[in-house]
Formats: sequence, structure tokens, C-alpha cells
Amino acid sequence: MTRDSLGHMLRHAGYDVDTVADGQEAIDRVAMGGVDLVLLDATMPRVSGIEACRVLKGMVEPAFLPVVLATVRTDPAGRVEGLKCGADDYVCKPFEQAEILARIEAMLRIKRLHDEMQAARATLERVSVHDELTGLFNYRYLNTRLAEEFKKAELQHEPLSCCVLDIDRLKSVNERGGRALGDAVLRGVADVIRKSVRESDVVARYGGDEFLVLLPSTHFAGSLAVSERIWRDVGARVWDLPGGTMRVSVSLGVALFPSRDVRSKDALLKASDTALLQAKREGGGRLCVFQQKGFIYTPGTLEGGAEGGGGGREGGGAAS
Repeated sequence: MTRDSLGHMLRHAGYDVDTVADGQEAIDRVAMGGVDLVLLDATMPRVSGIEACRVLKGMVEPAFLPVVLATVRTDPAGRVEGLKCGADDYVCKPFEQAEILARIEAMLRIKRLHDEMQAARATLERVSVHDELTGLFNYRYLNTRLAEEFKKAELQHEPLSCCVLDIDRLKSVNERGGRALGDAVLRGVADVIRKSVRESDVVARYGGDEFLVLLPSTHFAGSLAVSERIWRDVGARVWDLPGGTMRVSVSLGVALFPSRDVRSKDALLKASDTALLQAKREGGGRLCVFQQKGFIYTPGTLEGGAEGGGGGREGGGAAS
């Protein structure tokens, strides 16, 4: 009778109400989702309100689910027991309609504020580590992750490959189609990179038109395969222009730890940048793998796409 009366009163006040017979049913209902507040009687069959409250609070963390405990005990010890089990508020029987509505409204207001704060925190965390335009990790996060991955590679004696990628002639793309086209190309290239790597790999926006890819536990041949796949897929993608279409090419510099000249994370980044610079000097649209005396690798020609050198190797050094 009490449950039915409360349900009728709360529905009349504008709330959507589900009623259950005991604590276990309350737990099962909350597990289904879509519950903003729970009103529990302290004494119920099977699972008491106090035990149900403990379970519910553990289920929903770190989210906030207000739990209001209803009890016939008005003494301080009874109220303290309810609050110790995790209840956020309590009401005493017999109920005063104005009081219970006020307490429920107050708890829901606190929940709304908590949810807004959690959403704002999640947004700040996402912005702090992700690039807003491409959705990739940003330079700030990259510095932290690079240190972690390099230390892991050192301790476990595993290889770590690094690839720096630059979009060729992005300035001319902006001149042809405006900033909107340039942004679309950046997002498209980011999407190609994301689809070309494993979940364990790290992809970050390294600069205005540059991206960096960390490939943990990846040897020379694997890093070259990933880099060529990115090069080929970017070159095969078509962007629409007013009155026509356009393709872009990318240049890539690849370096590997450990190698003769790469013994630190800073050296790994510098080697990748050096290889990228050499690829740009050679005309762009190709891969350059850092070696002691220089090692250029140009992928095969894409039909109608970026120009390549027929899969040949240039430079005075041999791959190691």
C-alpha cells in the first residue's frame, strides 16, 4: 500500500516511476539502466534497503545515483546507520508529501549538477589529449606516450618504430579550395592513418600538416609495410573540388629503435624528422628510412595517383 501510494504521488508530480517489491528487484532494475534516483525502504524481503543501497553504490561508480532511504526510525542512530551504508538522504515514515517531494527534487538537482560536471571534465580531458580537428592525439599527449613506449621498449628489449608523415603541398590545396578543403584533407589523411595501424599503435598530429605514428614491437619490415600502406591509401583517395577532383600525396620519414644512431627517444624523433626532410628534398611523395649514410625507398607508382620511383632504392647506405 505504501509503495503504491508513493508511486501514485510521484507520478502525479510528473515523474516516471517504476515500483519493485524488494531490494533484489531494485538492484536488477537499476542494472537495466535509465534510473535517476532510488527510493528504498530500509526493511524489505530478501535484500534489505540498507544492503541494496551498498550494492547499488558499488554498481554505478563513478556515476552518481542518489539513493534516498525510507525508515520508521527517527533516532539519530537509525539515521546514521542509513547514511553509513551510502544513502544520500533519508525520509521518515509516515511520509509528508511536501517533504519527500522536496528531498527528491534536491537529490535530482544534485545529480544534474554532478552529471554536468562529469561531462565537462570528460570534455576537458578529451581536449587536453586530442587534436580538435582530426580527433587524433595531440602533441602534448604524444610527448608523454613516447616516453612511456620508449621506456617499455628499452626494458623489454623490443623494437620501436617511428614514422613522421607530411602532406605534400598542403598550402596549394588551401589556395585551390580554401581552408575548408585543407581541413577536409587533414581529417581524411588522419582517417587513413587510423585505419592503417593497430589499436596498440599511437597516432598523433605532430604539427600543422604533419602526423606521427609510433609502432611498438615493430621491426624494420613491419614499419616499412605500414608506412607504404599509408602512402598508397592516401594517394588513392579522391577529394571533390568544384568542377573536378583532386588527389594528394604524402612524404614519410621512418626510424627504428634500436639502431646504430638511435639510442634515445630524442634521437628517434630526430632521425624520423631527418628522414622526412630527405624525402621532401627528393621531391616528396615517397618514403625515406633513416640509416647512417642515408637510405631512400620509393614505393611503386600509383595509377593516376602520387608519382613513385618504381620501387627502387636510392642513397649510399645499405639497410640494417
